[in-house]
Amino acid sequence: MAITHPEFTIGIEEEYLLVDLDSLALAPAPEALMQACAQDLQGQVSPEFLNCQIEIGSRVCHTIAEARDDLKRLRSTVARHARAHNLAPIAASCHPFADWRNQTHTDKERYNALDHDLAGVVRRMLICGMHVHVGIEPPDRRIDLMNQLGYFLPHLLALSASSPFWQGHDTGLASYRLTVFDNLPRTGLPPRMESFGSFERSVQVLVDMGVIEDASKIWWDLRPSSRFPTLESRICDVQPRLEDALTLAALTQALARMLWRLAIRNQRWRIYDAFLVSENRWRAQRYGTSEGLIDLGRGEIVPMAELAAEIVDLVAEDAEFFSSLPEVARIRDMVETGTSAERQRAVCDTARAGGADDEAALRAVVRHLIEEYHADL
Repeated sequence: MAITHPEFTIGIEEEYLLVDLDSLALAPAPEALMQACAQDLQGQVSPEFLNCQIEIGSRVCHTIAEARDDLKRLRSTVARHARAHNLAPIAASCHPFADWRNQTHTDKERYNALDHDLAGVVRRMLICGMHVHVGIEPPDRRIDLMNQLGYFLPHLLALSASSPFWQGHDTGLASYRLTVFDNLPRTGLPPRMESFGSFERSVQVLVDMGVIEDASKIWWDLRPSSRFPTLESRICDVQPRLEDALTLAALTQALARMLWRLAIRNQRWRIYDAFLVSENRWRAQRYGTSEGLIDLGRGEIVPMAELAAEIVDLVAEDAEFFSSLPEVARIRDMVETGTSAERQRAVCDTARAGGADDEAALRAVVRHLIEEYHADL
């Protein structure tokens, strides 16, 4: 029987924060802004839990070139309508100096229910992420690839880190977002599953007890989507730069196909205990790309530049298949030039060295994030 090649389509979801162009503080999205975006983007934009957030979702794309065109259109449209209200979007996972206690959640049934169910935990969710969907059939293949792809989640997180500041303080972490997000239930690395049926049965136990309504309330770093025939990576911080977002999406797509190639040859990536992968997840969260990750096969900490080169070689055939090798190969440049977290710290340090106080230095970081958002549009 012929082996069916999954489509490996990709879809990208991003969450942005809205800031006032004068104060650079967070600002709620005016209803007129949301209506204008909804009219232009036809179902590809929605409010998020907090009023100061806005979420976009790309179309189903077969190539990174398609994704680039769509994501550029989405980002540009949000920016254009925001500007009409003296606002600007930023694509960073935490605002440098905002206080979550000063924010309000969107008055919709779904978000009111979340506020009731998750209480003080969800009220702290002043964070934004980037999700990448990869289309994979059949469902059991999604589970098989989920079990193996989990190994690479720390690598994706390290490359994406964009949240070093929280409530006006440098946290010392590259991705503080996960520190906040992990307080929610049903988060973290996905457990190992035997089949799609076993996944569905586990979810149904919670549904039958009324604990959750459906699988959309499973917030693992990697999960079978509840809405689409996709495997959904949720590990990444959102990217200030458009091209960095596309590189992470291209890498996720290529990794999925590489693991599929192994699977159809009755081979597989070794599945390590979640305890060990979690240690790498922490290293990525703490250091980004600056201190290296554990190569569990070699049993040593390896610099991220070396790991990036190895990953590019590992998925080169798959990136060539998708015509995305230039995008995937950019992970080496991302390591060399530093993550958004490192760039934000550099801006803050430069401002302080120029005589700015802490408040002014963090405002300089917000200006930098606005500039990076608009740079590729």
